[in-house]
Amino acid sequence: MRKLCSVVLTMLAAGLFAGALPASAGQPASPDLSVGPQYDTTHVYVAPEDFDKFTDSLVATFGGHKSPQGVFQVTPTPSQTMSQLVFTPAGTLSVFGFKTPIPYPFGDERTGYLVTDMDAAVKSAKAHGADVTVATFPDPIGRDVIVEWPGGVHMQLYWHTKPPKYDALETVPENRVYVSPERADALVRNFLAFSHGKVVSDDRKAPGVEIGRPDDTYRRIRLTSGFGNMTVLVTDGHLPYPFGREMTGYEVSDLAGTLQKAQAAGATVLVPAFSSDKREAALVQFPGGYIAEIHALTQ
Repeated sequence: MRKLCSVVLTMLAAGLFAGALPASAGQPASPDLSVGPQYDTTHVYVAPEDFDKFTDSLVATFGGHKSPQGVFQVTPTPSQTMSQLVFTPAGTLSVFGFKTPIPYPFGDERTGYLVTDMDAAVKSAKAHGADVTVATFPDPIGRDVIVEWPGGVHMQLYWHTKPPKYDALETVPENRVYVSPERADALVRNFLAFSHGKVVSDDRKAPGVEIGRPDDTYRRIRLTSGFGNMTVLVTDGHLPYPFGREMTGYEVSDLAGTLQKAQAAGATVLVPAFSSDKREAALVQFPGGYIAEIHALTQ
């Protein structure tokens, strides 16, 4: 009996018993397919008439520059869209201004994440709980796929024939994902296994002011990986506007100064600055309708 106990303890210490395995146990190991957060873009769809006003306002607010603008087919079915990248020190954005109706389900994806190997990325995403909603297809400079993670989080994965070279970011933005309590753990477990990421914090009593409900608390999970940062906001969906509409949070050094620049460039402050979790934050709507969280660390 004593010998059996010794064997059991040894197996537990080695992580060989099912109960000692990580949350992703039973899922196949996968390579780290990330490239860097500067290659992970927020997808923004605006009307063609708002396109230049929007991209100009981003550069005026955050600094940076824009890629050459063009009109392309970026979907597997016929369509035409204005397309441009906006490179800012706080994050990269892919902006689309469709001149034709937008094919379904494009527009639902929040972000585009560059991967080193498309086939391996699709295999890994499927193995870790993602549904492929748009199968891999070619675009003018590479290949794309759209996947959906538990909780309804849509994301594009992309690969370029010629590897791009973007400047490193000064601050890494956060993909802000709102999910239900029933799906939050599945999302976190599966996305971390796919991204080789880690949990930075998991606060089950985060201040409700962060979601427009100052008298309540909610669960907030912060993740990081080679793809950048993700903040998972676990709520019951009872959210006052515009909370839940912002897709990305951008870190700046001077929030007040950034908000002044944004307003001068045509943006509207929807939620004035408030303090929580060692940061000061506000929600802003840019020309064309894009809503973003902007924050500065206070400690």
